[in-house]
Amino acid sequence: MADASLQGKLIEFKGASLAVMTAYVRETDAVRLADALHMMLGGMPDFFAGEPAILDFSQLGNSPDRVDWTAVLSLLRRYQLQPVGVRNLDEHLLEGARRAGLAVLGAESFSAERPVAAAQPRTPPPAPAPAPAPTLAPAPVEAAPQAPAAAPSDNGLAPTLVVDRPLRSGQQVYAKGGDLVLLAGMSPGSEIIADGSIHCYGPLRGRALAGARGDTSARIFSTNFGPELVSIAGVYRTFERGIPQTVAGRGAQVRLTGSDNLHTLEITPLQYD
Repeated sequence: MADASLQGKLIEFKGASLAVMTAYVRETDAVRLADALHMMLGGMPDFFAGEPAILDFSQLGNSPDRVDWTAVLSLLRRYQLQPVGVRNLDEHLLEGARRAGLAVLGAESFSAERPVAAAQPRTPPPAPAPAPAPTLAPAPVEAAPQAPAAAPSDNGLAPTLVVDRPLRSGQQVYAKGGDLVLLAGMSPGSEIIADGSIHCYGPLRGRALAGARGDTSARIFSTNFGPELVSIAGVYRTFERGIPQTVAGRGAQVRLTGSDNLHTLEITPLQYD
């Protein structure tokens, strides 16, 4: 029998602060979103590890007549992102969001949120349009052999992941929460992803995605530049028409330039002098 002193206290409400990331959604078509997320995240099904998120539609272009919330939410949850609410959504779409179980928030809600890469990558002009990516997540691939990661530092920062063997086609490495150092290079068809920066001291020939969780200060460094795709914080570039001659097979760095609302990728030769 329950203690009488607990009657009326079976549930208790207290204020709390919650760090919630924001996903700026620029497209509501689930198929196109699937292509964009696959391009950004490489089909990693547990990328967000159950983190809550607010879907912000302030940067949505043409507002659709309706949103297939079931498809959109299912897609995001495939990557273990847990949407809890929406904001800056047009009035005629709010009821559908509520029926999907999402809270409708004001523009100032969760003002201290942690940013995350936008749901649709932005391609800087005049980069060529990327080839369509498959909408289905790829089959699991063999994990690349990895050197032991450094022990966590005293300051609480995530350790740098060091990989000392070359990556073969189909292999993928993800440095969660920190930088990635690749000592022996990578083959076409392989993929490296880091929440921080990427340092490749061998041939860079596959896909390299830095700042995967929205860190716009991340960079990609390579001593032998020749990737299929590079991306920083969701801003990506492909090279179907070839690598620029100024950096092809040479040392190069990739970084973001511009304002918060309009980032572009800059690829420049490394200066060794």
